[in-house]
Amino acid sequence: MDHPYSKLKVYGILAVGLSTFGIAPVLVKFATDYSALLLVTIRTIGAFLMLIPVYLYQKKSKKYDVKSVGNESKWMALAGIALGLHFTLWTSSLFFTSVASASVLVTIHPIMLIIAERVLFKMKFASTVWIGVFIAFSGSVLLGYSDYSSESTFANPVLGNAMAFAAAAIFAVYFLIGRTVRQNRSWLGYVFPVYGYAAATCLVILLVVEGIPTHIEPVVLWAGIALAVGPQLMGHGSLNYAVKYVSPTLLSTLILTEPIFATILAFFIIGELPEVLSFIAIFVTLIGVTLTWKKKPKRLKTNSE
Repeated sequence: MDHPYSKLKVYGILAVGLSTFGIAPVLVKFATDYSALLLVTIRTIGAFLMLIPVYLYQKKSKKYDVKSVGNESKWMALAGIALGLHFTLWTSSLFFTSVASASVLVTIHPIMLIIAERVLFKMKFASTVWIGVFIAFSGSVLLGYSDYSSESTFANPVLGNAMAFAAAAIFAVYFLIGRTVRQNRSWLGYVFPVYGYAAATCLVILLVVEGIPTHIEPVVLWAGIALAVGPQLMGHGSLNYAVKYVSPTLLSTLILTEPIFATILAFFIIGELPEVLSFIAIFVTLIGVTLTWKKKPKRLKTNSE
């Protein structure tokens, strides 16, 4: 099992992981001339394969959670399928709309999660958390709206935005499952099977829709591997670690900083020029995130994983 809870450890892991999210949409943009399904399959299979050596080591040392309690196996399978669908929809959305719009709409899940946690888990949040979530999301919406005042054109913004929104809803389901299952399992005991199911889901979708790929362009391969190492293992991995100790709602507000980094990186790397309105939106989003995290969570686990 993992080490005892430490705020410094949890927040440190989060800081490192969240820093990788902003590069994800930019990496996808490099491969938009090719198959989105192939890209996401390489990403998920790559991340799963990278975990195998860690799994074998921990299984040999008897540190891996071999047995599942109750319906944990079924819930982890559902979480993996949800994650695979989330990645597929989100990655595909970037083939049809802008980095800013896709990044904004995929991060609508804080609104869904704060309502779900309040209704389903009877969680009580301070008024500043509710205000912060809505201010942060408003900033994200403003950032996405700034796209439409630019001269840039995209393949099918309506379809891309719909995919990003659906990806957000599925991610909320995935996160709520993780909130429950992670309480009784170590980090690897949760992410290894979940990432395995996610990879299998993406592979099945690829084979059904496009068939067996006969050729893989180098740019798709390196972009997929980079997505596996950074945004998935480090980014999503940090969220899966922290969700045992921190409310999914609070974690999801941190993800609202993704459009900020993504928009900035898109400007410097692929030349997507942000509007003046974008800078106002960035400021509003940061205010909302600050308000959300102003008060410490009332209840955090203190026992070892």
